[in-house]
Order: sequence, then C-alpha cells, then structure tokens
Amino acid sequence: MKKTNQFQAEISQMLDLVVNSLYSKKEIFLRELLSNASDAIDRAKFLALTDKSLVADNPEWKIQIAADSAAKTLTISDNGLGMDAEELERNLGTIASSGTKKFRQMLAEKGGDSLPELIGQFGVGFYAAFMVASKVEVETKKRGTEESFRWESDMSGSYTISDGERDFPGTSITLHLRDDQLEYLDYWRVADLVKKYSDFIAYPITFCKKDAPSDETEEAKKSRLEREAKPLNTMVALWKRQKKDVKQEEYDEFYKHLTRDWEKPFETIPFSGEGAVEFKALLFLPKKATMELFMPNRKRGLSLYVRNVFIGDDIEMLLPEYLRFVNGVVDSSDLPLNVSREMLQDDAVIRKIKDAVTVKVLSVLEEMKKKSPERYAEFYAAFGTVLKEGVHSDYARADRIKKLLKYPTARTEGGKSVFLEDYVRDMPSAQKDIYYILADREEDARRSPVLESARSHGCDVLLWCDPVDEYLSESIGEFEGKKFVNVAKGDVSFGSDEERNAEKAANEKAAETMKDFLSSVGKVLEKHVSEVRISTRLTSSPCCLVQQAHALPPSMVRMMRALKQDVPEEKRVLEINSSHPLVLKLKDMKGAEFEDAVGLLYDSALIAEGSTVPDGARFAAKIAELMMK
Repeated sequence: MKKTNQFQAEISQMLDLVVNSLYSKKEIFLRELLSNASDAIDRAKFLALTDKSLVADNPEWKIQIAADSAAKTLTISDNGLGMDAEELERNLGTIASSGTKKFRQMLAEKGGDSLPELIGQFGVGFYAAFMVASKVEVETKKRGTEESFRWESDMSGSYTISDGERDFPGTSITLHLRDDQLEYLDYWRVADLVKKYSDFIAYPITFCKKDAPSDETEEAKKSRLEREAKPLNTMVALWKRQKKDVKQEEYDEFYKHLTRDWEKPFETIPFSGEGAVEFKALLFLPKKATMELFMPNRKRGLSLYVRNVFIGDDIEMLLPEYLRFVNGVVDSSDLPLNVSREMLQDDAVIRKIKDAVTVKVLSVLEEMKKKSPERYAEFYAAFGTVLKEGVHSDYARADRIKKLLKYPTARTEGGKSVFLEDYVRDMPSAQKDIYYILADREEDARRSPVLESARSHGCDVLLWCDPVDEYLSESIGEFEGKKFVNVAKGDVSFGSDEERNAEKAANEKAAETMKDFLSSVGKVLEKHVSEVRISTRLTSSPCCLVQQAHALPPSMVRMMRALKQDVPEEKRVLEINSSHPLVLKLKDMKGAEFEDAVGLLYDSALIAEGSTVPDGARFAAKIAELMMK
C-alpha cells in the first residue's frame, strides 16, 4: 500500500504560517510532540479499562527521545494507542478550515511571538515539528490491530501513507532536522526543554543517543548510558506534589498544556479534599474570557483521573455551570476505574467533589476580593457576567455569590463599581430598597431621566447593563433584607415616609388638575402607551417612559420574538413632569399643533433612554419645521 495525497488547502496555509513566521522559540515543537505522546498513552490506558486485549503486551508506559547525529534526526516514540491508516489521514492531513482562518487572524493580530501558544490552542501541535524539520516521518501501529503504517511529508504540499515496519503498538515521529536546528540532538538541550515544558508528564521520558562519538572513552560511555537510563522528568503529577515543592513556572506550563491557552493562568489553586471524599485538585482561573464560554456546544469541565488513570478531560459534572471558566484536574481514589459518563451523572462521590470544588473557588474569590481588590476587579471584568448566573442557578449559595457581585452606579466614574454590601452601607437612612436600572449600555443608563428623583433624594442607583442582569432581576430576591427595585418599572417613590406622602398628595392634586390634559395626550399616543400619568421620578426632564409593574424585560421580549414565539405587544407608561415649562406650554396647545408636539414629546422620551424613534424621517421633518418657526 502506498498512497500520496495533497494536503488540504488549509493545512498548506498552516504549514506556511508555522514555518515562515518570525518566531524565535522554535523549541516548543518538543513540548507539543511530548504532549501528544502523553495523550496517546492516556487514551490507551483508558480504553484498556474495558478492553484488556489492548494491553496484552503488558506495556511499561514510556516516551523515548532518540537522537542520531549522523542522520541528523530526532525521534519521539511512545507505546500508546497508535493510529490506523484512516486516523493518520484524518489527524495529519486535514483540519477545519474555520480553525485555520481564526488561527491566521489571531497570528496577524498578536504577532509571531504568539505562535507557540496559538499552535497548541488550535490543536495543530504536530505541525510545529516543521519549524525545525525539513521532513517528518511517522511510524504507527494501533493497539488491537495487526497492521502498521507510515506517514511522511517534506513540506512539498503532499503527504504519503504507506505500509509501515513497526512491530509493536504506539507511534514514532522522526524529524529530519534542518542544518540550523541541530542543537536539538544534544542531551543537555533536550533535558532542559523537558524540564521546562513537560516535567509533569506522568510517564518516563528518556533520551538515547543512537550514534556514540567514535572517540568516546569507556568512562564517558558508562556515564552516558547511566544518564540516558534516567527519566528526564520527575513524573509526579503536579496536583499530587506539595505546593511548596512546585514552582509557579511549572504550574504555568501545565496550565498551557492542559488548556492550550496562550497566557499564564490568572490564579492557581492547588488543594486537597479530605473527609467523606478524598481527592487532589489543581484548579486554574484564566486571565481572559473566550467566546466559547457562551457557546452551547462548548467544551468545558475539569479533567478527571481515578487513581492516576485518565478518565476524561471535559467532565462538566465536576463544576456548576456558572463556574465553567475554571480549568483544572481532579484526581480521586474513591471512584471505580470503570466509571462511565452515565455513572458520573448520578454518582454521590462526584456530587461531593463538585460541592467541594465550588466552595473552594468561591472561597478563593472571597479572599481575593478582601485582600486584593484590584486583582478581583480584573477577574470580575473577565468573568463577572458568568458568575452572576449562580444567583439564579445555585440557590444554596446565592447569598455568597451576591456578595461577590459588583456594579457601576449612577455615582461611580472611570469604570469603577461597587459591591452590594458597600451600596447598602452607603444608603441614606430613609432608603428602604436597593435601586437599579436596566439598560443595554452604561451611558444610556446614566443619562436616563428616571434617575432624576433618586439623585435629588441622595439615593444611588445600580446600573445593570449585562444581558444576564435582566434575567437576574427576576430571581435575585433580596440582599441583607432589602428588596431590589427597578426605578424604571411600576410606581416608585423616594425619600422618607413624610416626603413620599407629601409627593403623593401633590401628584394626586396635579393629576386631578391636569386630568383632561393627560387624557388628551393619551389619545394622541394610544398606539404607543398604555397610560399617561404624573411622574414621581422626574425633576428636570419633561417626561420619561417606564414599564408597567409586571411587564417582561425588553431583552426577554426580543429573545422570545427571535425564537418566533408569540409575544403580545406591551405598551409602556408615559410619565409627565407636571411642573416642567414644556408641559405647561403643551397644555395651552390645540389641534394639529398639540398632536405634533405630543408626538415629539414621546420621541424625545425614546431618545433620552437610548431607544430609536419609530419614524425617524417624520421626527427630523417635525424638528426642522419647529426650528423654522
């Protein structure tokens, strides 16, 4: 068998990018190939849990690096799962075009120095070999099969798959090094890279020299053989080592290996679970959020090991949805080795681990909030939107999560925000509720006329501008015994009981006096509003639009309509400032002039809240007409 195929167009582009980018740290090719070798052994061990025939050879799991100075080759071998011909073609000959496009885009944005991280992030680590090699050969034999296969390419735009000569399971990747990359044939150079990037890999990584120097003495040979017999890596999983014995650089490299992230972790959290369930965990908080956090088919969850045996790398049952940004590893001895995903779903041990992980992460965030407010602000800017979901989904811990939430307010400036406890502490003595306003943009919320009366009474207002905030408003309940009140919904008044009663009496009197006027405005706007009434919210603006007390949030209405659901039109309430000069002038208008002015008044209320007017051309014409008078 021998078959030559052209690389998928996207692969050729990828190889060109990898090889020709101005990147100084070509050394990361070794990290990627060793990670792939480790993954292959992990998969073999996992499949062997249910198919013992795969390990009939009773393997000692290992990874070997062999250097041949005469041939200028470096070979990375493992005795893991191996591949068949179809898998060779699928894994080494194709890649999703969308992934390539994004790879190229991010490389252009971040520059050549981001190449190693992007290679890992996009799952194309194998191709990093071409940064140092002019030709790559792969010999592989899949466990449980009799045939072996050979894959090779010299970067000419094609690859060849043929029958191989490997007689034992696993994979060997041979790199024909370029003349300017022969440093990777040196033991000390390779040992240094393994220590730097792959020390945590759980299988022994050894180095051997295929061709000994012709003038090597017996003593030198003995020393070399002793050195080559020892693993280059410690093989102790980081999560099982004492924190004091692990350098942060080791944690950083493990995080990159685990997540394919191109940055160091924001926070590293090693801890042990003791008591009813014993486990070791190593968790990480990333620096930045990715769009995948909000994708329904995203890969999420922690990697799970049972007694050092890899079970899976996206075990979502170990984390609540609102902590899906957390990465890491959990290793437990209290689960059976033949555990399946279906068993995990209802396993009591998994539930206890999930609870312990959740409590630990929340505790770390609470500590960060208390001792490093600037770092917490950085974390919250990236993941606050996701964390908020816990108020709705984790009733048992909702109060803890509420204390971690922070919002900009009508008083804050320069991107600053306040915690709910700080907001409550600073409330005027007469204020009984926590006030908030919903808006798509913070600047729209700040400019909203509905804040006027709150400000005049010394009450601050939380600005809720995340899409999740609207859904949160329906379930957040209370905080420290105080209700959350939307200042743009229903009847809202501010100040002491005496002030509220006085305002109520004044408004009732104004409503009676202006009864006919309010009715006339309502008739003109009957297609747009459900009611016209005197406002308790306004001090300087002529009018504003507010929702009825039990109305659905606007974004929820938009979402339901996007899903083709039948949503009845919910008209809002137009509130009038009875003492505003413009309103007093409107009272004296009649006929078409009155109707036009009322229409402009309604449009101005929409603009003031950041909405668009229903008929922009008509609005512009009426403004022009008004200006010419």
